[in-house]
Amino acid sequence: MTEIEEGGLRFSFPDPCEAGKYDDWAFYRNQFQPVADGSKAVDIVCVAEDAAWLIEVKDYRRHPRTKSSDLDVELAGKVRDTLAGLAAASANANCQEERALARRALAKHRWRVVLHLEQPRVPSRLRPRPVDVASVLTKMRGRKLKAVDSHPLVLDRGTHRSDIPWTVQ
Repeated sequence: MTEIEEGGLRFSFPDPCEAGKYDDWAFYRNQFQPVADGSKAVDIVCVAEDAAWLIEVKDYRRHPRTKSSDLDVELAGKVRDTLAGLAAASANANCQEERALARRALAKHRWRVVLHLEQPRVPSRLRPRPVDVASVLTKMRGRKLKAVDSHPLVLDRGTHRSDIPWTVQ
């Protein structure tokens, strides 16, 4: 089992899933991030039996969203840059584990994109719901991510789906 801490959350990936905190990879940090004046990255890459998963984690329970760009646009850029980074890592990563995981991810015939989004359970004036989930999901399913995953997901800790090969605490 692999466990990854991200944004105050613990993601548990049972075997045979393989997962890595992509935005912490040595290849991404030292070699790929400076490409084109700074590339972006999703938080976690998971290789499961049926698909490779690109997981972006946003936790707005304590701090509201302050970026001016739309979340779907930000996510689409991270997905694009991560896919390019995985292709480069599969050939050029110095760390053998990173190179191997990138190769296994690229060998999958199906890509899934997940926005793991935590928001305040009870909105208030100080912490209103910062993201309209239905709106973001509609935009994600549109032209932004359709070429990679025509059915991207927005999940939170309360979401339980049988097709998700990990748990979050």
